[in-house]
Amino acid sequence: MNNKFIFSLKASIILIFLVIAAGATVRMTGSGMGCPDWPKCFGYLIPPTERVQLEWKSSFSYNKNEIIIVNESLRIAKNDFISGDVFNEYNWAPYLKHDYAIFNAYHTWIEFINRLIGVIAGIATLSMLFFSISYWKKNKIIVLVSLLVVIGMGFQAWLGKEVVDSNLLPLKITIHMIMALAILALLILALHLTKNKKINLKNNTKIIYITSIGFILTLIQIFSGTQVRQFIDLQMNQYPFDHQLWLKFAPIKFYFHRSFSTIIIVTHLYLFFEFYKKNIIPNALKILLIFIGLEIITGVLMYYLDFPITTQPIHLFLATVIFSAQLYLLFQLKLTNLNQ
Repeated sequence: MNNKFIFSLKASIILIFLVIAAGATVRMTGSGMGCPDWPKCFGYLIPPTERVQLEWKSSFSYNKNEIIIVNESLRIAKNDFISGDVFNEYNWAPYLKHDYAIFNAYHTWIEFINRLIGVIAGIATLSMLFFSISYWKKNKIIVLVSLLVVIGMGFQAWLGKEVVDSNLLPLKITIHMIMALAILALLILALHLTKNKKINLKNNTKIIYITSIGFILTLIQIFSGTQVRQFIDLQMNQYPFDHQLWLKFAPIKFYFHRSFSTIIIVTHLYLFFEFYKKNIIPNALKILLIFIGLEIITGVLMYYLDFPITTQPIHLFLATVIFSAQLYLLFQLKLTNLNQ
């Protein structure tokens, strides 16, 4: 039973990584409204592949809540019915949550795949909660953390609906991202509690202090990155074919984000030096340093290659790994007695 829990836990962590990367792909490709309704996509469990599937058809069997596009606006079927020879407005209600009524198969399927990964991640976390029962007598905290993960996933699904209904309100997108990191943090905590790998150091207060600072700096950098991404999105929409103008009038937050990475590098190199003096280099720290280096490389590539589609998901994925490695390292240093 414990092995099944650990398997479902690791699967959940991997899937949350994929959800975050898929979300970045959705945003980079402008596919957030590829499915204008929720939880279905244009009223379908499997989304359409051509616009003609969303056009009104005579003598056609329509299901309740199925969506069509009429005069560049969405209409939703009030009930199950078979259409006649002429379009009858009585059978349809206007979709009032937003006025977005564009079908793009590319965007639709990117958003659908993003949602599908989220559903699979939800199933994985539910199985994790079920198998966590085996820890009830040994460590109730693991069960509690698993329950919080499932509750968080439910809340995250509701946030996804709110993002779509608001037609991609930037604030709600940012909250959606923060919630994903919160769920990941709970999963990393659960992983630590099952492994309980201690880092036995004497007088480790300084190392804990530096690690905590590094973690806080990373959170600041992730948040500033979302602001930079929001600015770039606006520039790309305003100047879609003139890459030179995207950063011509870049705000200070762009230069802050770019320069702040230097502080993060210096902090973690100092952390490495402190561990090295104690003749111990945790695996989490090794992963941390490697991925910080890769993160900076992808940031440079985005700047000099005009933000190609593949770089943003990779950049955010690497940031998520850095966040996870830092958190796991902190748990090893500070929370080794939680499950005793």
